[in-house]
Amino acid sequence: MSTVDVYVHAATRQNTRHAYASAIRHFEIEWGGLLPASPDTVAQYLASHANSLAISTLRQRLAALAEWHREHGFADPTKAPVVRKVMRGVQSLHPAVQKRAEPLQIVQLARIDDCLTEAVGRARAAGDRAEALRHLRDRALFLLGFWRGFRGDELSRLRVEHIRVVPEEGMECFLPRTKTDRHLQGQTFRVPQLTRMCPVSAYLDWVQAADLQGGPVFRRVDRWGNVGDDALNVDSLLPLLRRVLVASDVDAAELYSTHSLRRGFASWANANGWDLKTLMEHVGWKSAQSAIRYIDRDDPFNQQRIERALGT
Repeated sequence: MSTVDVYVHAATRQNTRHAYASAIRHFEIEWGGLLPASPDTVAQYLASHANSLAISTLRQRLAALAEWHREHGFADPTKAPVVRKVMRGVQSLHPAVQKRAEPLQIVQLARIDDCLTEAVGRARAAGDRAEALRHLRDRALFLLGFWRGFRGDELSRLRVEHIRVVPEEGMECFLPRTKTDRHLQGQTFRVPQLTRMCPVSAYLDWVQAADLQGGPVFRRVDRWGNVGDDALNVDSLLPLLRRVLVASDVDAAELYSTHSLRRGFASWANANGWDLKTLMEHVGWKSAQSAIRYIDRDDPFNQQRIERALGT
C-alpha cells in the first residue's frame, strides 16, 4: 500500500469500510451484479431486495456502490433518475416503522451498578480473578456509556492514553474521530465524578485491576483472568449488555441495545430540566433533530397534560 493509499484508507471509518465491503460482496457475489454497474442494474438490485431488506440497509448498499464507483473513476449510477424513483417507490410500498432501543432508566442503572458491585465482591472472596475483572469492566462500561452518552463504537475505541483524570472533578476522554466529526479534528468528552454510580471511579477500578498502561480501555477477559490486547469488538457489546441486564433482573432485556445507554441518559437529562443546548454539548450532537430523536418524554401521549386541562 502506497503512502497515498494509507491516508486515503484512514479517511474512512473502519466500521464504514467493513459495511461497504460487505455491501459490495452482496451485490457482486450473492446477487451476481457486475461492476461497474449501470443505473438499470442498480434499480433491478433494489427491486429484487425491496421485500427482504430494510430501507436503511438499501440506503447503505447504495452508498457503498456510489463509493466504489467514485473510487474507481466511474460515473455514479446511484444518482440516476431511475434509481431515485425506484427507491421512492420502495419507500412508498414498503413503509417501515423505525425501531428504537428501549431507554435504560436511572433506576435500572442503579440496580445494575449494585448487582455488578456485589458480583465483584463475591468473585474476589472466591478468589476468581477472571469474574472479578469482567464485572469491573462491565460496570465501567455501563456507567461511562450512560453518563457520557457514548455510542457503542465510541466505547470500543476508547484508549487509556487518551483519557485524563482530573482528581475530584472528573475525566476527559479524547476520541480522534467520531460519527459527526466530518473534519477529523477529534473531540474531547468530559465525564463528571459523582457521589454515586460514578463513571470515573468505575473506570479507575477497572483500569487499575486490569493493570492497563495504554491501549484500548474495554477488552476481553479469558477464563484464567488474562486481559486481551485488542478492544472488544463493537458487535460483542450487545450480547454483553443484554447478559448484564438479565443478571440484574431487568425485564425484556431483548428490547435493549447499546443505544439504550445514550437514549436513557438523554431522557433522564430532559426529565431533569436540561435545556437542549446543554444536552447537545454534553453528548456531542451537532443538530437538535438528532438530539430530539433520542429523548423519551415522561408523558409521550400527553395524557397528563390534557387531563390537567380538563380538570380531572
